[in-house]
Amino acid sequence: MMRHATALLAVIAAALLAACASAPLHYYTLLPGSAAPAPVVESATAIPFEVLTVNVPAQVDRPQLVVRQGGQSVALLEGERWIAPLADEVRGALAADLARALPGRDVGGMAAGGKPLLQVSLDVRRFDSQPGDHALIEGAWQLRWRQGGKLTTQACTSRIRAAVGPGYDALVQGHQQALEQLAEQMAGVARALASGQPAACPEG
Repeated sequence: MMRHATALLAVIAAALLAACASAPLHYYTLLPGSAAPAPVVESATAIPFEVLTVNVPAQVDRPQLVVRQGGQSVALLEGERWIAPLADEVRGALAADLARALPGRDVGGMAAGGKPLLQVSLDVRRFDSQPGDHALIEGAWQLRWRQGGKLTTQACTSRIRAAVGPGYDALVQGHQQALEQLAEQMAGVARALASGQPAACPEG
């Protein structure tokens, strides 16, 4: 009898493992698609920039997508995952969007050699995801414009909410749109700093 029970448990365990192994994993990225290539910018007019640290909230700093289910309930989606750590995803997407919005050249990791340089830091305070409703990014960011021996800084906050349709693809696209809007806000301030004009933070 004991032998039969052990065999039955082994069969059940094997079936459960097979079910888990067969569950498909879906991976997502915040990087913009190849359908929108970066513009060709003359090196003399392009603003060189680098995105420094990007911080994301601990609640969403994990491989799985974390989504709201209404109210205070959230779900950790084991089958829906980011292709890279979320902070890296945000940083990469922001750099690509800034290259288009400024327009500029991402020189992260390369020596500036005393040339003008824009440095960007972002502290994401909220990264909300609610399928079929919204994707929201809220954060504090700082721009540093270095030219010669002069350093000009501007600190701002942004809260961007994008309406999304049902499904996780639409949710990720909503976050891509929010990051694109954030890059456009940063670019407006950066162009003012680079031209020596007063820079004002975006409203909202």
